[in-house]
Amino acid sequence: MLRAIVIDDNEEIRKKNCTLIKANCPNITIIGQADSVESGIKIIRQLSPDLIFLDIEMPDGNGFDLLQEVSPIKFKVIFITGYEDFAIKAFRFSAIDYLLKPLNADELVEAVKKAEESLSKEIFDMKLNNLFANLERPKNLQKLVLKTADRIYSVDIQDIVNCESDKNYTTFYFINSPRLVVSTNLKEYETLLVPFNFFRTHQSHLINMAYFDHFIKKEGGNTIIMKNKTTIPLSVRKKEEFLVLLDNL
Repeated sequence: MLRAIVIDDNEEIRKKNCTLIKANCPNITIIGQADSVESGIKIIRQLSPDLIFLDIEMPDGNGFDLLQEVSPIKFKVIFITGYEDFAIKAFRFSAIDYLLKPLNADELVEAVKKAEESLSKEIFDMKLNNLFANLERPKNLQKLVLKTADRIYSVDIQDIVNCESDKNYTTFYFINSPRLVVSTNLKEYETLLVPFNFFRTHQSHLINMAYFDHFIKKEGGNTIIMKNKTTIPLSVRKKEEFLVLLDNL
């Protein structure tokens, strides 16, 4: 049984969330509520919860301010927000789950399940530090959390040269570091990285245009050469889009 606190500045939303949690998460006991960063910090220190449902935007600050005040964090966190903004992208880069308002019962249950099964406190701390770094860094200098079979890494996206997929696995190649293989498909990373000057050249390849060197046209197929001499195929259906992209570099 997890002892939980719900923190949200909107009383109506807070009550609805509590009702939804009680109806769908029998393993959760709500031991307290708060409506601000200040009251949230106070009740966390008083009750030492196992889990917090944490709103991001509040009148006297945000959820990130709260977490920095109660560090070291000894509880699990499920973030809740009403906004699909830059902070949400930072969550995804940091591999931290979040829920959008209004809460969906199925997504709530899944988030609680993940919280119960979550990895060690040290790994969550690393993810949270990665999140804080992303929120403070320029948008083009984000860090991405990558989980391999035995470790979790935080990497700078500007150091990624290209990504290559093999079914449900993706291999990351870096300018000055060993490659990393993660058990997540390339589509997930395409969604994250395309806004940061990455381009999907082929069903199995995603490249960082910052490391593009030159393009070879030939009858047997078109090839992209990266600055580290890596050769990347360019599919026929992607050729026109890629050439337009080159014209705009």
